[in-house]
Amino acid sequence: MEDKVVSCVRVPVIILMIWFSFFNGAVSEVYDVGDENGWNSEVDFASWSEKYNFTVGDVLEFKYSKGQHNVFEVTESAYRTCNMSSGVLAKYDSGEDEVKLNESKKYWFVCNVSGHCLGGMRFGIDVKAGNITNNSESIPSANSASIFAYHRWNLGLYFFAFGILLH
Repeated sequence: MEDKVVSCVRVPVIILMIWFSFFNGAVSEVYDVGDENGWNSEVDFASWSEKYNFTVGDVLEFKYSKGQHNVFEVTESAYRTCNMSSGVLAKYDSGEDEVKLNESKKYWFVCNVSGHCLGGMRFGIDVKAGNITNNSESIPSANSASIFAYHRWNLGLYFFAFGILLH
């Protein structure tokens, strides 16, 4: 009877080990644009966007009062001139818009409500391909504790699974 239980547990544990190994580090982030202040004219979006390193798969959440603002993804030319007569790539106006960053490229976002873009409600971000290693990753950050806890948990799972396999 015990051999049947071990056999039933062995396959799912092996699958979990492979899955965690494969997806280790492939986690996307969700960013609230403007942090706790949201998408509004009181935020310095140039400074906000410089605080983060965006990668493919990340999601930007724009939270604002519907009807008071909107979000346009635009070309660099439209961004620089705040002229939306051309160069609009996407429009969002729900008040709780999510934009998935699907490509490694420069993205440009503006509010197209009269005067908002020229008033500073705009930003550009450079989205990099995922899993890029650079020197800044070797410096511990505020999230280091959670990263180390994840790796400890992952290592514990390996030992647990290995123990079951040996049994």
